Amino acid sequence: MSADVRTSAEAPSTAVLQVENVRLAFDGVVAVDGVSFEVGEGELFAVIGPNGAGKTSIFNVLSGVYRPQQGTVRFRDLDLIGMRPHRIAAQGMARTFQNIELFSHLTVVDNLMLGRHNHMRYGALSAFFWLGKARDEELKNRAAVEEVIDFLELEQWRRFPVGLLPYGVQKRVELGRALAMEPKLLLLDEPVAGMNVEETEDMARFILDVREELNIPMIMVEHDMGLVMDLADRVMVMDFGRPIRTGTPAEVQQDPDVIRAYLGEQHKSVTP
Repeated sequence: MSADVRTSAEAPSTAVLQVENVRLAFDGVVAVDGVSFEVGEGELFAVIGPNGAGKTSIFNVLSGVYRPQQGTVRFRDLDLIGMRPHRIAAQGMARTFQNIELFSHLTVVDNLMLGRHNHMRYGALSAFFWLGKARDEELKNRAAVEEVIDFLELEQWRRFPVGLLPYGVQKRVELGRALAMEPKLLLLDEPVAGMNVEETEDMARFILDVREELNIPMIMVEHDMGLVMDLADRVMVMDFGRPIRTGTPAEVQQDPDVIRAYLGEQHKSVTP
């Protein structure tokens, strides 16, 4: 880790993900520079920063979309650098997107079933005749999807095309598709972007449920500072591709460099 990056919160003793000194550049433009962090079992780790700080680029490195020129990324002791996105997903890393990436003409159930693709073990021939293993696998995976529907309270919309649903519900379906993969690590890219207050509160509740009931570690990129400070265990602040502080929400809110670069005085926590 770079010497000028301040870290105060204790790193997790059991790391699910280890990122060390990652650097990513495009034609000389540096998007990520010297980023290091760890995520522990059951932890909600947040990444914040102004637009263009490199937050989504970090997600693209983790999920295999981008290959960094420098650094290491280890997920449960598996080296991810150079691995294709579908193979990383098969190892148990699931992701939601800032912009909704659902099939609008498919139902909620069908969109969630897409999240089960890594768990399906039958070929085209058996699927065509709907016999034997294909039928058993389909029923098993459908049951898993029904559990996600119940967990996210999507029952009333389960047969609706997602394109007809309210925006907040569509974001919930996107979360559900990621959960249907039974992930070992969940990447949340601005999960409440564009939501109203009620939708934001609902999503915050479901994120807490994922952590407390499913014990899935998460990395969350988000601009809603109220949500981040309420939910995150630790926060890494990015600016111009570099981490400037990693710590607890309270520590981050007190850091003068963080306040100057991103939060502003209105987010500074007041200690008695």
